Parts: sequence; C-alpha cells; structure tokens
Amino acid sequence: MSAAKIFCVANQKGGVGKTTTTVNLAAGLAQVGRRVLLVDLDPQGNATMGSGIDKRALALSVYDVLLESASVAEARQPSPKGGYDVIGANRELAGAEVELVELERREKRLRAALATVREDYDFVLIDCPPSLSMLTLNGLCAAHGVIVPMQCEYFALEGLSDLVNTIKQVHANLNSELKIIGLLRVMFDPRITLQQQVSEQLKAHFGDKVFNTVIPRNVRLAEAPSYGQPGVNFDPASKGAQAFVEFAREMAQRLG
Repeated sequence: MSAAKIFCVANQKGGVGKTTTTVNLAAGLAQVGRRVLLVDLDPQGNATMGSGIDKRALALSVYDVLLESASVAEARQPSPKGGYDVIGANRELAGAEVELVELERREKRLRAALATVREDYDFVLIDCPPSLSMLTLNGLCAAHGVIVPMQCEYFALEGLSDLVNTIKQVHANLNSELKIIGLLRVMFDPRITLQQQVSEQLKAHFGDKVFNTVIPRNVRLAEAPSYGQPGVNFDPASKGAQAFVEFAREMAQRLG
C-alpha cells in the first residue's frame, strides 16, 4: 500500500472556486474508488459545510491538530454523502494564525500530523485560504504539489504569477518536493471569446501542466453546498458533476 499523495488546492485570488474544486474532487476521487482525506484550512469552514458537516458542532477541528492537542485520527470524520473523510475548520482557526507564530516548527505542523495517517489514504486534499498566511504555508509545506483552479479571465494570469513565485520560495526554503501539479480551468463558458483566448494562452505557456478536463460554469454545483453535499453527489447528472468525476479520473490516472 503506497502512502497518500498530498495536494493543496490554492490560488491567492479569492472567488475562483477553490472550495468547490476541493470538495468535488474529493467526492469524485471517492467515486472512482480512491481513499480520500479533505483538510479544511480556511477559517470560513466552507469545505467543512459543503461536505455536510456542521462547522459549529465540531468537537475537534484542524485547529486542534495544528496546536497538537488532537491527532488527525481523533479529529477526522466521514462526510455523510461524500464518501471521504474530513478534518473540519471553523472560526476558531483564525486564532491559530496568531498562536502559531510563537511556536516552534510552526510551518511544519500539518505535515507532521498528516505523516501519521499517510497509509490510510490515497489522496489528501488541502483547501487553503486565499491569502498567503501561516495556514496556507502549513498546507504548502505538507503537500507534494499544488492544484490551481482558475477562471479564464483577464486578471487570472496576473494572480497566477504571484502564486508561482510563492511556490518557488516555499520550494527553495521549506519544502523541496513542492511543485505545481496542474492548472484546472473552472467556471468555463466556451461562448465567451476572452475565456477561450486565456485558455489558449494557458496551454501555450504551461503545456501539459494544464489539465485536459475543463469544469463548466454550472448552477447545480453552486447550489450543492446549501444542501450540505458535494455537487458530484447532489446532482450526478449535471454537467458540472460529470466534469468533476472526469477530472478525478484524470487525476487518478496521472498521479496514481
């Protein structure tokens, strides 16, 4: 049994569908038979809620894991509909930012915690907050690679260069394994000429780092979190759900 591959889903630009990507990729990978752990590193707790877990009722959260008052095995719980495990987050996590600054090994705490369960999973997906914070740094230090969801719009490429620089710095100073695994085009509308142009630019510039699967703009994916389940499970027949299962297959083939 090989150890889990650990990936951050990150983009320093907000509102690009990071959490939607993390939750639906987790559910999609579970559907294609992979064992998945989702780590919610965002104090907003949207990936926790989107997985059907009440962030207000968490007995133990990723906050406890980072402060080493709980293990991953103690803090994880199954997503009721998603078929994967979750280490949830809530507002408490915002306080961890300040507390971690004082602690030793502050960037490596998540990495150490996940090392204890790497045999239990095929994939660990980490949903990072949009800012480059101590939380995001913990995610990047724990991961083998970064999956970047991005919209094909004018400012997207600008945000991407910031992220690439951050990844280079983390690679040089803290985690020599870290690299960009791939760019996922999300909320895509082929009728918009600009989106097609940006998509072509991405492929020209990044080549096979651009995933083949494209996630279309899809109302059902947007509705799913309010029902506390991934879009993949909420409406399996929708174009968005089918695209995420296809993406999960592509990930599984590419990365084991």
